[in-house]
Amino acid sequence: MYTVGLQSAADAFLLSSLQVQVFLALCILFVLLVFGVDGNKVDNGSQSPAFLPGSHLLAIAPFFQKRFEFLNDGFRKTGQALFQFNMLRDTVIVVSGEAGRKAFFTNRGFDLTEGFKVLSGAIPVVKGVTSDLQTRRVALIHKRLSAAQRQEHLTQLINPLLEDCRRLMEAWGQAGTFDPFENIYELLFQATVRSITSEDIANDAAVVRRLKRLYDILDNGTTPATVLLPWLPAPNMLKKLWATKEIYGIVSRAVDNRVRSGEQRNDTLQMLVDAKDERLVMVGFIMGLLVAGARATGTAASWLITFLGNNAEWKVKATQEVDRLLAIYSSQSKTMSPSERLSAIPLEAWETETPVLDAVIHETLRIAQPHTAMRRNLGPDTFIDSKLVPSGAYIVYPFSDVHLNPDIYPDPWKFDPSRGEAKVPFGYLGWGGGKTVCLGQRLARLELKLVTSMMLLGFRYSTVGANGDFLDSPPRPNWNDTLLCRPEKGTCFLRYEKSTPTL
Repeated sequence: MYTVGLQSAADAFLLSSLQVQVFLALCILFVLLVFGVDGNKVDNGSQSPAFLPGSHLLAIAPFFQKRFEFLNDGFRKTGQALFQFNMLRDTVIVVSGEAGRKAFFTNRGFDLTEGFKVLSGAIPVVKGVTSDLQTRRVALIHKRLSAAQRQEHLTQLINPLLEDCRRLMEAWGQAGTFDPFENIYELLFQATVRSITSEDIANDAAVVRRLKRLYDILDNGTTPATVLLPWLPAPNMLKKLWATKEIYGIVSRAVDNRVRSGEQRNDTLQMLVDAKDERLVMVGFIMGLLVAGARATGTAASWLITFLGNNAEWKVKATQEVDRLLAIYSSQSKTMSPSERLSAIPLEAWETETPVLDAVIHETLRIAQPHTAMRRNLGPDTFIDSKLVPSGAYIVYPFSDVHLNPDIYPDPWKFDPSRGEAKVPFGYLGWGGGKTVCLGQRLARLELKLVTSMMLLGFRYSTVGANGDFLDSPPRPNWNDTLLCRPEKGTCFLRYEKSTPTL
């Protein structure tokens, strides 16, 4: 874990004896890479899950770089439903199967925050702001997220979300080809900024672009070394420190300017200010939820629109559903743009009268959300499937164990929104499970439906390959890409043409 406070240490490091410091850092890294450290490898006989060999960075690097393959290889090599490995001095236990799934999502001693902050490493960490939060502050942030999704607030968001979408889509031009994992993701990043931050930030295109670049630096800079050796001043670590400091500056200035000016705005920041929350809570709320919301919803939207671009049947069904809503709630005037007509559809209709869009979102999250849930056992020693999970151990559960299981979902890689509900406990985890579910799913669903509807009404489009030919089948989500699940770069594009003069 790293903090903004380390910035000064990093500056001092760079200014004093740089060559010597780099040499020492490389020596330390070499020792850890080649030899590692003695882990807490305690053999409790038949009670212990099987161990994967090696605790050094080279052995465990695939957990961060190719997690899907690493975890599947672990199950194959051990032949067990649970296995464990050492991450330097920490023990990580990987669980699977129905018993593992039940225990993972119901055990009250398995803590999400402790597990995620150590094993993920892709969240901007500022002590007291987005990490090491008091329980009271965590509960308050959850409460504020719930308030940000109240009926009145979401209703007021529909028009500006559609306007943001229209503005960015108009910039695409009349026709062309783009990478959906760039352009569609950009739409959802803007939508999340609009929903979670302030009008001042969301209305400033340059600031939004800068925030996206900074969060991209955090994503791309997450390596085994930055997660496990945050004190090592490697180039990626210094970049992450700088990016975190810049994000903190943008958000904190927006908070301070609003409080100081006393100006009233109709946005989420105003809700935080009116509640008289601590400054750290306001900044932490925005910094943490902005990246969490943009990543998950951006990934889902990019894949959802890609899948529809390759599936004429479901694209027609979704378009007909949106047209039906427009026929009921919106004017049929030919002078109105799609964004103007969509803004007339009430929130209740978006939430209760869109079974096709709901089915498409449901299936997209199953097949293209490469999540590995992470916990730490803060309770006493416990057993899963007769295997010991010691107190203090980290536990992970890969969603692929259920979502890509052919016994639960036949032909699991096939995009098929007509699938029925899984008949096993915790058979679907698209929005989480048990005591930990996505607290922002109401907002996420709305954003996904608005962006998808704008795409369906505003463009004729299809999925094509690098040569421009229509793809016979959609690209396969890359579950090794734990953030975007995107296919190999340059293999999938959307070819589009505007179907209406204005959006």
